Formats: sequence, structure tokens, C-alpha cells
Amino acid sequence: MAITTFVLGNSGEGKSFSLKHLDPKLVGVINVNNKPLPFRGGHDFKKIATDNAERIKQVLLQSQAPIIVIDDFQYVMGNEYIGGANQKFTGDAAFQRYNIMAYNAWSILNTAIREVPDNKRVYILSHIQEDNGRSKIKTIGKMLDDKIVLEGMVTMVLQTTVQDSQHFFMTQNNGFNTVKSPEDMFQSELIPNDLNAVDDAICDYYGIAKNPNQQPEQA
Repeated sequence: MAITTFVLGNSGEGKSFSLKHLDPKLVGVINVNNKPLPFRGGHDFKKIATDNAERIKQVLLQSQAPIIVIDDFQYVMGNEYIGGANQKFTGDAAFQRYNIMAYNAWSILNTAIREVPDNKRVYILSHIQEDNGRSKIKTIGKMLDDKIVLEGMVTMVLQTTVQDSQHFFMTQNNGFNTVKSPEDMFQSELIPNDLNAVDDAICDYYGIAKNPNQQPEQA
């Protein structure tokens, strides 16, 4: 079972930028919208561009990288919704359309959690929306939200915030979001938006080798 983490936030708050200090040799990026990473050296990361749920699940299961990042997860749902905007759906067909979109989003997360091998880390980057004064992962309609709390499927949810022109991750819930992290994993409610430091903390907390393929040094 992979350790799956949500990284949530508004556009421009540093979700994609947080990959900057990760070792590209250890990372596979599923780039949903096929956009360049916003920092020098971003082209060094191995990327597969697709918004197709079945293809994403296939990559999750086949990737040899110990760290897998899905960038802009909400567009798996958003692209599918907009892509059918010029079609007319009525009655059962309209209902079924939302069912399919909800299933596709859920099945990606379910694959990451249940089927990706142990000790791998999957980071799912996604936008947020406001719902009754509380920020949460952005979805399409109520079909998914009424049945499943996506954040409830994972142990850790980080959210971006900008304070005094500096970018951070929130690690603890403030009553107005869905942020959460394991007890004592982080020493502060705000940490730099550095996904490599987050990955180090996860590996240390759970006793995971950062690179399981690395040969031990000879004495």
C-alpha cells in the first residue's frame, strides 16, 4: 500500500513548484494538463501527459519510480466535464455521466492507495474549492462529494498558503480546511512548500528507504 498524500491549494500558490528539490531520478510525474514545471530543471523530470483515468492507473501500477506525482488531479474530472459540454445529456444519461466522472476520480485514488506497491509515495496535487466556509479538494458536482470524502481516504493532506510573500504548506487543521498529518511528523503548523522535505519526513516517520533501489555503501 503506497503512502498517498494530497497537496491542495489555489493556482499559483506553489503546488507544482514544491517539486523543485526532489531528485528527478526518483520521481515520475503524471502531468494531467501537459504543462511545464515552473522552475529551472523541470524538464529533467520524467513525465507522462494524460488525463485519461485508465491510463493514469496503468502508469501508477507500472512506474518503477519510488515517488509518483499526479499534477493537477482536478483536471481529470474537469477536462472530462468540459469535453462533453457540447453534447446534450438528459435523464439517465446525464446522471450516468456524473457517475462515470466520480468513479474515474475515485478509482485513481483507490489504485494509488490499495494497489501501488508498499513504501512508494504518491503525491496528488489538486485545486481547492470553498464549501460552506471550508476549503476542500475541488471536484465536479455533488455526485462524488455526497458519497465519498476523498480526503478521508488518505492519512495526510497538506494545503498551500502564502504569508508575507512566502509560500508554505499547512500541516494541521485550522477548522476551515481538510488539512491533516500524522502526530509529530512535523514540528510546525507551517512548513516550507518543499515536497522533498515532506518526503524525507514521511520516509523517516515510517522507516522507508528514500531510494529502495540504491545499493548500500561498502565499508
